[in-house]
Amino acid sequence: MFVGADRVKVARIQTLKVELEAMSMKETESIDDFTRKIINIVSTLRTLGDKVEESQVVKKLLRAVSSKFLQIASTLEQFGDLESMSVEEVIGRLKAYEERMKSSGDSDDRKLLLTNKEWSDRNKKKSESDLKQRASRGGFSG
Repeated sequence: MFVGADRVKVARIQTLKVELEAMSMKETESIDDFTRKIINIVSTLRTLGDKVEESQVVKKLLRAVSSKFLQIASTLEQFGDLESMSVEEVIGRLKAYEERMKSSGDSDDRKLLLTNKEWSDRNKKKSESDLKQRASRGGFSG
């Protein structure tokens, strides 16, 4: 019976490790929600007897954040000592950055960023609208 339980534990650890590695933050997800998921998996792994280093969790957090956090994640990776930085410190910095983005009108910034296709489509619609207006006024020939 002990050998079977040990195998189940090892299989569960492997499953959780794969799940942890595959995790990535959704664009709409908050830092609190995302970090809660990661910490739950890490806690379960540690409870099962797996040794998960703090620096591994720190690096995973910084790799898995959504694109809106890439700037702060890159800064922490470049200028912070990831081997000695705590998970709580990283979460605190990410949350502070998230709050700053919210207070600075993040939604306005997003309106300014258009893909090349969106820009082309917008200009095309405007041109078509201008042509229709000229045609309805009789100013369109050809």
